[in-house]
Amino acid sequence: MRDIQNEIDTRRQGIDKVGIKGLKYPIRLRDKAHKTQHTVATINIYANLPHNFRGTHMSRFVEILNRFHREIAITNIGKILKAIKEALGSSSAHIELNFPYFVEKRAPVSQARGLMEYQCRFIGVLETDAQLFDRITIYMGANVPVNLLCPCSKEISEMGAHNQRGEIRVLVKFKGFLWLEDLIALIEDCASSPVYSLLKREDEKYVTESAYQNPTFVEDVARNVACRLDSHPLITWYSLEVESQESIHNHNAYAAIERKVKELPKEEIKGL
Repeated sequence: MRDIQNEIDTRRQGIDKVGIKGLKYPIRLRDKAHKTQHTVATINIYANLPHNFRGTHMSRFVEILNRFHREIAITNIGKILKAIKEALGSSSAHIELNFPYFVEKRAPVSQARGLMEYQCRFIGVLETDAQLFDRITIYMGANVPVNLLCPCSKEISEMGAHNQRGEIRVLVKFKGFLWLEDLIALIEDCASSPVYSLLKREDEKYVTESAYQNPTFVEDVARNVACRLDSHPLITWYSLEVESQESIHNHNAYAAIERKVKELPKEEIKGL
């Protein structure tokens, strides 16, 4: 049978990424409170294609995922990337897993329990250098909803201040192992107040008053998150975005920071 994908292409145009996008697939994650959490990820998986090949082998991407069925987790991303490279004869491989992650969260006063959903992601990149050494980089990300209360509105108004829900989107490179729950908690602590899936009246009073006592612009939140990430001993690079869904404007407010983290001296890390 004729193999068109393997035919020679004469246009001399290599392709950086080619593969499949938007595949729904079950994955298993390490859960800090319950050991394991099962969820469904939307997966994008790619490899590079040399200039002399007409097409990639799309079916092999799914075959590789099937080979790691029930073992698709952040700890196995490196193995999956190497399997992609080997199966396709590529020099680079890329995988993205976007998924809902659930964390049990207690209301601040009543302690009522509710499940919070966070949209999270893992990204893995493999690149083979000139010495044929495979360099693998893993990214972890979370989108965290928060509450922001405007400092300017509080200052100039006698009877309140406008506030609204916002979202903090963070992507980090890290060394060692980092819990999603810890990253989410770090991010939530940087706005006027967290948001909850379940609040009783006493909780609503507490959240409203707490936010009023802690007003933040998107600029404040971005800087707060950056300071926390700068001092984290495991994080080596980050990109963050803060977007506020303005309640009294016909637009959103936005701030973003991206930077490489300088390594802290060991004595400073011990004090964290």
